[in-house]
Amino acid sequence: MLVALTGIGLSAAAGLNAYIPFLLVALLARLTDVVTLPSALVWMESWWAIGLGAVLLLTDVVLDKVPLVDTFNDVVQTVMRPATGGIVAAATTAAESVEGSTWVSENPWVPIVAGVLVAALVHSGKAAARPVVNAATGGAGGPVASVVEDVVSVGLSLVAIFLPVLVVVVLGLLVWAFVALWRRRRRRRVGASAPPAPAGPA
Repeated sequence: MLVALTGIGLSAAAGLNAYIPFLLVALLARLTDVVTLPSALVWMESWWAIGLGAVLLLTDVVLDKVPLVDTFNDVVQTVMRPATGGIVAAATTAAESVEGSTWVSENPWVPIVAGVLVAALVHSGKAAARPVVNAATGGAGGPVASVVEDVVSVGLSLVAIFLPVLVVVVLGLLVWAFVALWRRRRRRRVGASAPPAPAGPA
């Protein structure tokens, strides 16, 4: 169960920012014994992969703070975020030796597919919510939302690795935030499409 929660948490974090969980896993594998990558993913802890991830993270962080540009960036990240979600979820196969389970090694495709789907779902919510935030605030809320998303991605990545039992709580709060934004957008649309009230008698 902990293996699954770690993979889900990391892939959800990748749905918000592809490079934060990637870099966290890569650096922990490179510099500590907390994460041990499976042989197929050892390339993640190489300095060239970490350096490229850092450059891509900086680029994403900057572009995601600019209204309108952030929407275009979300379109580009439609491929990167789910792909990274699959990679970081697959990296959790290293945790099975700690938990004592074998389901990951017997079904290596499961964490990859699950990671892609979870990251794609979170990314879809983020991409749909950002235009709503920008429209409601005249673009001023976009950078704030981006910072919050980055912070949540960092926090969720750390929780997934060190306290995976709390992943369910964090994901529940994330779903609640997306649903609240969706309902707000729906109310705005209904209000905008409602016919004007008839004028009263003079």
